[in-house]
Amino acid sequence: MTESQSPTPPPAKSLNLLPGMAFICIWMLLLCAIGLIGVITHNLPPAVIIICVIYAFAANGLLKLRRWGWALTLAAAFLSMCYGVYVLFHFHQLPMVVMVAVNLVIFLYLVRPEVLERVK
Repeated sequence: MTESQSPTPPPAKSLNLLPGMAFICIWMLLLCAIGLIGVITHNLPPAVIIICVIYAFAANGLLKLRRWGWALTLAAAFLSMCYGVYVLFHFHQLPMVVMVAVNLVIFLYLVRPEVLERVK
């Protein structure tokens, strides 16, 4: 066989970030920023910084399409949704419905097969 007749392997399929995954990363960074602003203005306790770091790591890991980033984002969305339900029913704060709904949609989106095949 000559050079021109040698079989070439097909190009590897590149797995890119889905638009929904990019939105989820932005949402996690937004929650991180809100928490940090709350700590800076003394409206939230300093321990919230730990949660903000978790949100930032989750967004970073998901942007890099890492399995640990996916798992951390999934856990953060679920726990944020649980916290929102608690605040909604215990303190009767109706605006928390938006946070609960967005985190539920994020959780359900992250468990889709299309998302699972993207993360390594």
